[in-house]
Amino acid sequence: MTAPVPANGDAPRRDWTVLPLLEWAERYLRERSYGESRLNAELLLAHALRLPRLGLYLQFDRPLAAPELALFKKLLLRRLTHEPVQYILGETEFMGLLFEVTPAVLIPRPETENLVEEALRWLRSSGRAGGSVLEIGTGSGNIAVALGKFLPGAHVTSLEKSSDALDVARRNCARHGPGNVEFLNVDVFSARFDGSIGGRTFDAVVSNPPYVPGAEFDLLEPEVRDFEPRLATTDGADGFRFIRRIAGLAPGLLRPGGGMFLEIGYGQADAAEIIARESGLTGVGVRRDFAGIGRILRGFAPGTGPQP
Repeated sequence: MTAPVPANGDAPRRDWTVLPLLEWAERYLRERSYGESRLNAELLLAHALRLPRLGLYLQFDRPLAAPELALFKKLLLRRLTHEPVQYILGETEFMGLLFEVTPAVLIPRPETENLVEEALRWLRSSGRAGGSVLEIGTGSGNIAVALGKFLPGAHVTSLEKSSDALDVARRNCARHGPGNVEFLNVDVFSARFDGSIGGRTFDAVVSNPPYVPGAEFDLLEPEVRDFEPRLATTDGADGFRFIRRIAGLAPGLLRPGGGMFLEIGYGQADAAEIIARESGLTGVGVRRDFAGIGRILRGFAPGTGPQP
């Protein structure tokens, strides 16, 4: 996919300073229906100038050197193909931490912070903050690294089938330094996987699995459909394939009273609750995200243990 090159009358001049260029880029994106046009323009220009985003506001009158202007135009043209800004920049923020992202991994979303916060809250309030956590589906490592960072006394094990994603996750883990996270190359749907992680059990199982139904994938915005890894976005089926699998594994992976926390999609709450109950989990419920959407499926293994 290629982007249209701006016509000469629309193209940035050679004598641009920061503020007029920022305003031009914002307008150019907005007129072409790109969301968050101001934020996109700020992030791309800050990257081209090697400044923090807020640094732009301290240098509004700074003239751009020719190489800086050329780089900004190159970045903008990439955005005009609908390539996500996070891939263009090579990083994004999650739980206050910067994570490397490449097309090998799903871009961390603010909604997934709800998942991590819910797991953290329960582990702390149930007296299991120093326990063992299993994450299924590493991706960039954002969930596992955040859990390890904010639960320094815990041990986090994270599973991922993609070796390319594991490379990204391990770099992110090294970047943030939690020494309590391990990554394993495991496909939970593989015939070789017997449902056990070396016979270990865990205080919590956490996952943001692919939950977009296969029939809906082609309807997604081009930033997702054309750039993010398909296998991390859709299960290619009805949207519940991973939810069924993880909920089915959870009773055997969890310690008595341990908790399962899964991110689910819009409109999946009722069916996901039924799946979790039929898998033998207790205390099943769904927590809403900041937009009021049922987002976090919770369930607990039978046995003693706080379930707040």
